[in-house]
Amino acid sequence: MAKLIFIILSVLSLCTITASVSGYDGKVGGRREVEDVKKNKQVQEVGRFSVEEFNRRRGGGNNNVHGELMFSEVIEAEKQVVAGIKYYMKIEVGTKSGETKVFDSVVVLKPWLHSKELLNFSPSN
Repeated sequence: MAKLIFIILSVLSLCTITASVSGYDGKVGGRREVEDVKKNKQVQEVGRFSVEEFNRRRGGGNNNVHGELMFSEVIEAEKQVVAGIKYYMKIEVGTKSGETKVFDSVVVLKPWLHSKELLNFSPSN
């Protein structure tokens, strides 16, 4: 009887884990391209956060080599399920001099903690 209960609980746990992962639209650890990235409001908001956080950390203005950047749009994005959702993005920004530049950004979202963390923001090659 104990063996049967263990098997039933194991199967239920596996179903729960599978349902949780499929809710994130992918395998844990695998990177997936975000479709219709320019229309994806969440990705665009995360991109805007990246630029704002970069400016905040650098003090904006003339204190850094890029000056204060202005968010235009996320032009490419991939997401990866980790301990949260990790976004890899190419973000188009504008500068005060009118130039357009592209930056690579990595952000981890942990929705259950209401947390966003900028891991990388650097000029794209």
